[in-house]
Amino acid sequence: MMITPLHAIVGPAAPAGHSLIRVQKARLKNQQLQCEFTEQRTDDVPARTFALTCQETAHPDLLHWFAQLVPHLCLLCEQLPETPTYWPDDETGILPEHFAAFTVTGLSFGHGGSGVTLTGQRQLAAGKLLNLTSPYVAFDREELEPYAYAGLLDATVQTTLLEIEAALRGKCTECRQLGLFEPPAPFTAPDEPFVPLIPMPAHA
Repeated sequence: MMITPLHAIVGPAAPAGHSLIRVQKARLKNQQLQCEFTEQRTDDVPARTFALTCQETAHPDLLHWFAQLVPHLCLLCEQLPETPTYWPDDETGILPEHFAAFTVTGLSFGHGGSGVTLTGQRQLAAGKLLNLTSPYVAFDREELEPYAYAGLLDATVQTTLLEIEAALRGKCTECRQLGLFEPPAPFTAPDEPFVPLIPMPAHA
């Protein structure tokens, strides 16, 4: 689980303050972010658990960094051989054509955030999708057969994580940022009861 300062209430309506968020799992489905995470308002209160689906379409920055994980997924799942032209251009980050059939749809963190597992898909020639799940890659300890690009993967994951957290704070295709635009309805935490309004019949 990765730890980064975040506002006390997730979303663009969050008041100023300091809290910690720990992302456990993140997934893109239909270009919408689905995320499981915990958030701790202060050091002396327990963390609250959230499972949130962002209703807005994911910001292009988030989509871009998910795409930058594709080369790692292909190597870890032994889908493509590494060639001199394998990696994206450092300046543009545009994926070469040989990655066109692959997507990264999610990532999950383990061992306190010290490593990651990638999930994704490969579109086969017949049009069907092959689901892919990478082996777990540790960032902070040596493996018997360590991933040669663990450091590069770690750096890419960290940037992707920043975009995930920005999305939780309201960054989407409209580029809504905290305090710059009119906020949506307040976010309701799972531990706060929801009281429905029940229509009452009229009395004569």
